[in-house]
Amino acid sequence: MVNVLLYVVVVLVWGSTWLAIKLQVGDVPVELSILYRFVLAGMIMFAMLLISRRLQVLTRRQHVLCFVQGSCLFCFNFYAFYTATGFVTSGLVSVIFSLATVFNAFNSWLWFKQRPSAVVLLGAVIGALGVALLFLPEISTGGSMMLVGVAWCLLGVAFFSCGNMLSKMLQAQQIRPASSNAWAMFYGVLLLLMLVEFNDVTYQLTDDWIYWAALLYLAVPGTVIGFTVYLMLVGRIGSEKAAYATVLFPVVALSLSTFYEGYQWSLEAFAGLGLVLLGNAVIFTPPAVWHSLSRWQLRRV
Repeated sequence: MVNVLLYVVVVLVWGSTWLAIKLQVGDVPVELSILYRFVLAGMIMFAMLLISRRLQVLTRRQHVLCFVQGSCLFCFNFYAFYTATGFVTSGLVSVIFSLATVFNAFNSWLWFKQRPSAVVLLGAVIGALGVALLFLPEISTGGSMMLVGVAWCLLGVAFFSCGNMLSKMLQAQQIRPASSNAWAMFYGVLLLLMLVEFNDVTYQLTDDWIYWAALLYLAVPGTVIGFTVYLMLVGRIGSEKAAYATVLFPVVALSLSTFYEGYQWSLEAFAGLGLVLLGNAVIFTPPAVWHSLSRWQLRRV
């Protein structure tokens, strides 16, 4: 029951952050929008952990892992995603992000020699087919700029998946996600400051209240709550199953995109959504159910 609750929270929160990211793209440079988000989120995380005395002390090696995790989860992946929203709708960015299931299954095998089960692979394949159908109309009409957006999205997913693997390593060393996130955000902010300087970005603010409302939503529910809950899921049910929450993001994100960005549903999109939901059902069906079905089939034969 706890896992289901965590899963629902991740889907609802992260499924809605894509629109908030889209609302931030405009007058303020991408690098600054990401920097403002994680400065605010990091300050909140450290304050909560220090007040509750739950901030864990890390070894030098664990700090190195948090540094790399911060570069993957709180810097370069978001630079890629924010850039991608300049080319495609926020709902479709979430569609590509749902391929995290495939990236995580591959990286778990590559990093930890953990072969994904047949059920996980089946669910991932069904979900990936659903993603492809959801995206097919846009690819056929979007031209070269659409492909640029897709490339940025895929780069962001690759960084995100590597960050998942690093969190898994830290949790295996008894480092709680809240502490690893706080330190990773700290290092992510340092990298973002370097990125701002490297790109010669001029610091600026905006008087657009929508921008600041989106920033607050992204910093608190989207980052402090979302990343902590998601990485708790990684530790509890594994990175492959946790990442399958990303396959449900399009349900939330495309619904919001329909109302706020004018996303047009097609027959292929409805079919794709159905496959996404079917893949989710397959991957989370308890093993006992599959075992019972196989025994029933054998008896019939």
